Amino acid sequence: MKLILAIVHNDDVARLTERLTEAGFGATRVASTGGFLRQGNTTFLIGVDDAHVDDVIALIRDTCRRRTQYVHPLPPAGFGEEMAYAQPIEVEVGGALIFVIPVERVERI
Repeated sequence: MKLILAIVHNDDVARLTERLTEAGFGATRVASTGGFLRQGNTTFLIGVDDAHVDDVIALIRDTCRRRTQYVHPLPPAGFGEEMAYAQPIEVEVGGALIFVIPVERVERI
């Protein structure tokens, strides 16, 4: 058994939830925030048998796409207001960050 942690951009959450449900995979969603852009993400916790890990990863890959957007960088703590008016920068968002973790024991109570 494996636990898949998938950190997904909020724009992809609804579609990924739908696709996981259609494929018969249960998931728990936890709201999270990215450190660099400080934008909303969702972390999916998906428990699957070893044989289904590649299926879930393929589903995530097909659903969560990377894209670019322009953002105004937030100044680091302690810097003056002049940093707050910096020009927008183009960044890549979306996609997913996936961790696959072995699970020693599972109990449903």
